[in-house]
Amino acid sequence: MTALCKTYYVDPQTGRDTNDGLTPEKPLATLFAVNRLALAPGDTVLLKRGSVFEKQFLHLRCCGEKNCPITIAAYGEGSAPRIDADGQGLWYQDYGCALDAPTHVYRGYVSSAVLLYDAAYVTVRDLELTNRADAVIGEQYSQPDKLERTGVAVVAKDRGTRCGITLQNLLIHDVHGNVYDKHMNNGGIYMTALQPADETATGAARFADVLVEGCYVARVSRWGIAVGYTYAHAQFQGAELAEKTFLQYGHENVVLRDNYVKAAGGDGLTVMYALRPLVEHNTADSVACEMNDRVYREPGNRMGKVAAAIWPWKCKDALLRCNEAVDTRLNQDGMAYDADSGDGTVYEYNYSRMNEGGCVMFCLEEAIHNTFRDNVSYDDLGGTISPSQNPDARIEENTFYVRNGVPFVRPHMGGGSYTERDNTVIPLPEKE
Repeated sequence: MTALCKTYYVDPQTGRDTNDGLTPEKPLATLFAVNRLALAPGDTVLLKRGSVFEKQFLHLRCCGEKNCPITIAAYGEGSAPRIDADGQGLWYQDYGCALDAPTHVYRGYVSSAVLLYDAAYVTVRDLELTNRADAVIGEQYSQPDKLERTGVAVVAKDRGTRCGITLQNLLIHDVHGNVYDKHMNNGGIYMTALQPADETATGAARFADVLVEGCYVARVSRWGIAVGYTYAHAQFQGAELAEKTFLQYGHENVVLRDNYVKAAGGDGLTVMYALRPLVEHNTADSVACEMNDRVYREPGNRMGKVAAAIWPWKCKDALLRCNEAVDTRLNQDGMAYDADSGDGTVYEYNYSRMNEGGCVMFCLEEAIHNTFRDNVSYDDLGGTISPSQNPDARIEENTFYVRNGVPFVRPHMGGGSYTERDNTVIPLPEKE
């Protein structure tokens, strides 16, 4: 950081937007003033601890540099500064093409407490974010056209590879998004790549060097944490996935670490279209809690109450280790872990307990070269594994604690071929 770098202070109690904000004694008052700043590499924006920014939002397009990022954080003492977006902070999301299934919504308005749009080398940490729908007159929780809402939305579109996005120690809760829409920026943290206006000039929109760490995400619809669905999904057809495809259209060096997702309406933590992503030391607790007929009441043509806890989609050589998934609620999936339509996924040293859809699924013919090893499943329900027409899964050196009456293969989720080696199955004692 050089002497030219600036630190801006924001305090809604003592600040004024007519101040320059460059000292704690003369802070800015609102996030609207922050959104107007021309932030440069090395600049820092600090929000006063204990403050609440009601019906405000941070929407930034700024770019730092690799060794000189832009930082959004907190100062002072007390609780983390809180942004209550309450449906404000609207922007329009359009993938620019239909998604991989005609049932997926791919464009519409989104409300985000924090939006990083074509940003790079930006760190956001130590904030509390909410985005409730309580104040919207007439809006019903489960209505099909409900506004998409996000705690943090990150978008790549017209500036090629967006590098260096870091999200740390964020408390994100009560994000009342759309119950049904899986791939809009809808939920706790969601990162997406949208079709560029001129891909020939800018290159493909994608992410590199992403870190989501130490975040607590609770009571959000629909996703907990997702990185990151892409307009270029058609480049990833088939089972064998070439590394060169990821280097052109996919995401690189994605890490999800030490996050806790609780009571997400749909899926917990997911990496998508990523080359060798690392997902470690995360917990998914009671996710998929809205994938039921009480909440998921008006899906229209979206179809499918489908969600799992911690899993990759269309990744190559994904490594998921030392994670925990508990109490995932029953739905068409509902398992702790799911090696889904990827090449070379490895699950190791993970723990699962009482997930109503079982321990692990190897999902369909395009999920290949997947290994599930050295994991512990304790009292998972419905059926321990779901081979689901998978051609070559390996299940090795795991320990399965199984209650009486729970089959090893979940009913109606079999088929395909898998290899077992050196697994231990321990019957749980009957409860009196």
